[in-house]
Amino acid sequence: MSQVGYARVSTRDQNPGSQEAALREAGCERVFVDRGESSRIADRPEWVACLDYLREGDTLVILALDRIAGTELMAIELIRDLGRRGVRLRSLTEPFLDVDTSTPMGEAIVGIMAVLAQLRVSTIRENTRRGLAHARAQGRVGGRPSVMTPERIKAAVKMRDQDMSIAEIARTFGVGASSVSRALAKHDVGGHDRSSPSPR
Repeated sequence: MSQVGYARVSTRDQNPGSQEAALREAGCERVFVDRGESSRIADRPEWVACLDYLREGDTLVILALDRIAGTELMAIELIRDLGRRGVRLRSLTEPFLDVDTSTPMGEAIVGIMAVLAQLRVSTIRENTRRGLAHARAQGRVGGRPSVMTPERIKAAVKMRDQDMSIAEIARTFGVGASSVSRALAKHDVGGHDRSSPSPR
């Protein structure tokens, strides 16, 4: 039985070093790291390798639930699958996840955590909408604005760094996904710094 770590950063220019250090300090003998991969994608290269490496009795150690699952359904199914395989899940920032998921109480806790993760994404989306509405009320976005204004692009960058998909960002602003993709691509090519990501 061993502790196996998994770390992930959303973009290739982010440094997963702090995650790796925390996982090794927690006792992980092996740490798998994905770079530039979304938590909504199930077939991340190192994640697939990590799942293949895990054996019954092992403990999978992560920094937070959003490192391995990007949606409520994905989180629930993933943790249940680990439980069926006899693999325990341990989160360094969510200690109540360190439970036996084969029990009703363990499964209930998993459901609560997944809902809270989804609530965080929804809160980001709602705060962005309110901020844009306030800007319009203050006259900072007047006349007929471009589809992706500088304020929207700045907000979109932050949302992307929170692992929100292009489609979700587009729905938040009520614009087409292609408009969001073009705006983010121009932002990146322009050499602007991305918003500082939250600790991972």
